[in-house]
Amino acid sequence: MTQKILVPTDGSKQAEAAGENAITMAGLGDEIIVLYVIDTDYLNALPQRDLREQLEESLREEGEKAVEDFKQKIEDAKCEGHCKEVNLITKIKQGKAADVILKTIDEESVDQVVMGKSGKHGIEKFFIGSVTDKVVRGAKVPVTVIS
Repeated sequence: MTQKILVPTDGSKQAEAAGENAITMAGLGDEIIVLYVIDTDYLNALPQRDLREQLEESLREEGEKAVEDFKQKIEDAKCEGHCKEVNLITKIKQGKAADVILKTIDEESVDQVVMGKSGKHGIEKFFIGSVTDKVVRGAKVPVTVIS
């Protein structure tokens, strides 16, 4: 049976590690969905519409590059001794990251989520990130958190 694995990315090293883990978990014919969420909620506070649109476009371009780079790293990883016929799908969506991830789980009928824990500094690195925490608590499918 084909399974769908969702790998949210924010461009961090931990997200990359999550992608590599997803490849090792995936079986023949499985789908890995790489998701980048553009969080534009804070842009709504800006009074200038042109500025909002410029920033939103810039964030979208950054997201497209991040997803393509991430997809390439996953493709490279799957051929380092684990070459498999895995379908890689990339998606870029807007909204609050945790909400979008949870909605995508339902919309795409995802079977498993593999995501990195927060990549903070100092004492914060010992705690799970707020997005990851919300996904773990709200997902109706297994969530694997990679440190």
